[in-house]
Amino acid sequence: MENTTTAKKILIIEDEVILLDLLTKKLSREGYEVKTAQNGKEGMLMMAKEVPDLVLTDIVMPEKNGFAVIAEMKQSELLKNVPIIIISNSGQPVDFDKARGLGVFDWLIKTEFDPQKVVEKVKQVLTRASQ
Repeated sequence: MENTTTAKKILIIEDEVILLDLLTKKLSREGYEVKTAQNGKEGMLMMAKEVPDLVLTDIVMPEKNGFAVIAEMKQSELLKNVPIIIISNSGQPVDFDKARGLGVFDWLIKTEFDPQKVVEKVKQVLTRASQ
């Protein structure tokens, strides 16, 4: 387990509270410092205070959807290089293409993953992002 001074910071932006809690517990147990937001607007406010090492975001959310969050991040000098993993119910090719066009690292479909798979993706993306 990493100590808190070197723990990677992950922001999870997700409006489904059960999933948010599950991912928070799983990633915290892996040694990550996890912050959460329940909508895109809240997530952007949190990133203005502290830049995360990775963002996990849903697409369909109240106040500001995931694509709007990603687009805003890409416009920010501080946030444009933060890796992003989308967690969504949508598996539509048009959404994948849009996400790739915005520079998203990876995509997980909610109905098809387990928490351990999320941890593995997080580790892969953080490793790739640090190279």
